[in-house]
Amino acid sequence: MRPALLFLVAVLAAAGLLAGPAAADFSAMAPCDVMQLSPCASAFAGKASPTAACCSRLKSHGPNCLCRYKDDANLRRLVDTRHKRRVFTACKVPVPSC
Repeated sequence: MRPALLFLVAVLAAAGLLAGPAAADFSAMAPCDVMQLSPCASAFAGKASPTAACCSRLKSHGPNCLCRYKDDANLRRLVDTRHKRRVFTACKVPVPSC
């Protein structure tokens, strides 16, 4: 597994483990769950084009889902990825401005 993809998978897994109190803060904003965006891991890492599953998840979560995690030290790299625009554009989802 490539280092960038491995890092992204590890971050997504850590988010699930570290989501204790922070998860309650986002519950009112459901259905945004970064763990549900795991099909997009390789696309956000720039290793592949987004899959249909990735696009489906992005559409169902809305364009600003990732913005909710921009202050999370474990997920900031996912939100700030330089490939974010390409993934959202390919999936025909408005690119968030966070």
